[in-house]
Amino acid sequence: MASPSFRQIRRDSAPPGYTTPPFPSLHVPLQDPTNSLYTVHDIWRFTVIWTLILYGLFHLGAAGIALLMQVGKRRSNWKYLWLVPLVYAVVAGVEALFAGSIVGLIVGASYVAGNFTMSTWIPFVWGWVNALVLIVSSFRNQGGL
Repeated sequence: MASPSFRQIRRDSAPPGYTTPPFPSLHVPLQDPTNSLYTVHDIWRFTVIWTLILYGLFHLGAAGIALLMQVGKRRSNWKYLWLVPLVYAVVAGVEALFAGSIVGLIVGASYVAGNFTMSTWIPFVWGWVNALVLIVSSFRNQGGL
């Protein structure tokens, strides 16, 4: 028996007239099924954006704490402190781009391979998972992750 060609394999795709929902489009899926994600590109983009936002919040929060620790120190220490939030923001952006891309592509490929539609909440949740893994991995742990 011959194996089916790619043209013979049934592939459900986005419904006719589908447009990518605007970011963030967090909604209740049962009330509004039109704000679903169908393509890997859309899933990847939403995951990367949420990861960028959450990594930025956590990194800039850490930079703020680092700056607050310098209150009461000599003024000569303040000379280069403006670089701290900038460096933290750049590091957050690079880390978020890598983490969000890897997770977004894996989750997106899984959903598309299974012909599932994705709620816009899923990339939001995966952004939080990425941020929480970053926080947990920042602690010294004898058992290791």
